[in-house]
Amino acid sequence: MAEIVVIAAHPQIEHSRVTRALLRATQALPAGRVAVRDLYALYPDYYIDTAAEQAALAAARLVVWLHPVHWYSMPPLMKLWLDEVFAFGWAYGPGGQALRGKSLWLAASTGGSEDSYRPDGHNRYFFDAFLHPYEQTAALAGLRWLPPLVLHGAHRAGDADIAAHAALFAERLAAWPAWPELAEPDDTAACDVPADARPGPTVAEA
Repeated sequence: MAEIVVIAAHPQIEHSRVTRALLRATQALPAGRVAVRDLYALYPDYYIDTAAEQAALAAARLVVWLHPVHWYSMPPLMKLWLDEVFAFGWAYGPGGQALRGKSLWLAASTGGSEDSYRPDGHNRYFFDAFLHPYEQTAALAGLRWLPPLVLHGAHRAGDADIAAHAALFAERLAAWPAWPELAEPDDTAACDVPADARPGPTVAEA
């Protein structure tokens, strides 16, 4: 199993410029170092092999989420993947220790320009405001949240800009874990979920 696993999700990869470029960039990395799991290729029927996904994550040290931003969040299949794979008792809650101590890195692209993610832009908020659910998900699962790699204005980005972005993505993966931010203390607060946070099984379920 690879120490870096890239969870990629693009509903129309054939029309993608940024996600495809980043996926191609991973192919130049040493064999066995990075495993790419292209969710829309693996699960076109939306039936996720939870055990296989959990096994890939359990073996990794760095989890990368690679996707375009859809309605200020992740594409639908990736949300389903998160719902099923980050299970109570496995990723969080009592006994949910499988991801503790690993790191999570988001590599995302937006259609809107960076200027559109401002109080005076049509997206009204700085882009960081839309990352709170990601950060909290990481904290709940005991993952270290790393500063994301984001390309804004993907629809209008030139070929040279996309190539440089993909090269940076590959360089960062190749350099892992020698990242400057990892030398800093991890100040993520622990989010211990109590055992009674979820109702127990009913008589019919028992």
